[in-house]
Amino acid sequence: MILFSDAVFAIAITLLVIEIKVPPIDRHIATDKMLLEALDELVPKFIGFILSFFIIGLYWIIHHRMFGYVVNYTHKLLWLNLIFLLAVVLMPFSTAFYSEYITHLLKVPMIIYTSNIVFLGIMNFTLWRYLCKPGRGLTEGVGESERRYFSFRAAIVPIVFVLIAVIYLTVNPRYAVWIPAFVPVVIRLYKGYYFRKHKIKV
Repeated sequence: MILFSDAVFAIAITLLVIEIKVPPIDRHIATDKMLLEALDELVPKFIGFILSFFIIGLYWIIHHRMFGYVVNYTHKLLWLNLIFLLAVVLMPFSTAFYSEYITHLLKVPMIIYTSNIVFLGIMNFTLWRYLCKPGRGLTEGVGESERRYFSFRAAIVPIVFVLIAVIYLTVNPRYAVWIPAFVPVVIRLYKGYYFRKHKIKV
């Protein structure tokens, strides 16, 4: 299950860059100015690619750490993990759709992209809560403090992207696009506070 999941992550994160095509300019008439103008038009796609690359990468790291505690599995766990991977493989499409229209500040691409990430976050949270519930015997070495911390961490990303969608749709889209940059900062600050409070070793 872990090897299959890693393969899905690897394919999804690779497919992100396929949507970024080399500018279709005839090499016989191409000039540096034409190429720079064409590259300038690709900037939104690169922004979407980089953002989604690190989101998928973050969830791969979380998934890897999560399953480091796992010592057993159930049929339900297989299905929950499969649905989680469904959210992962949708990322290349939602990223391409969002990136194509990001400069037009349209609502539909933003809603689809945000929904994909919220879906991903919800499934990550569901997986973690299912795995670490006492009595199932699926994990070892997970204390109550770790259980609460990782549950909160799993909820951060979908909450932040719901906030982004609200600001995008009701306040100002130009402000909303900068919010994802604060996700790692929030996670880092909360991690330091929580681990010190509960005396957890990193």
